Amino acid sequence: MGSVLGFPGIDPLDAAIGARLKRWREQRGIPIDDLARAIAMSPEDARRAEAGRAHLTTAQIGAATAHLRLPLWALVSDTRAY
Repeated sequence: MGSVLGFPGIDPLDAAIGARLKRWREQRGIPIDDLARAIAMSPEDARRAEAGRAHLTTAQIGAATAHLRLPLWALVSDTRAY
């Protein structure tokens, strides 16, 4: 990760997880405010996570998958884990 003008770069893994999170949340029709509450983040931080600009902890990823009723692999991979 490089930086431009002192801003940190985006971690490709955070960007991939964020994109998957947003895609699943929108497919499920869940408002960002509800998801943010479920993962103990502010709605602004949840938007940043979906954009790949904030890191989600393993606990937050677990809470997100539970709230979205998904298996864990759905946020960390596009390939089924089983």
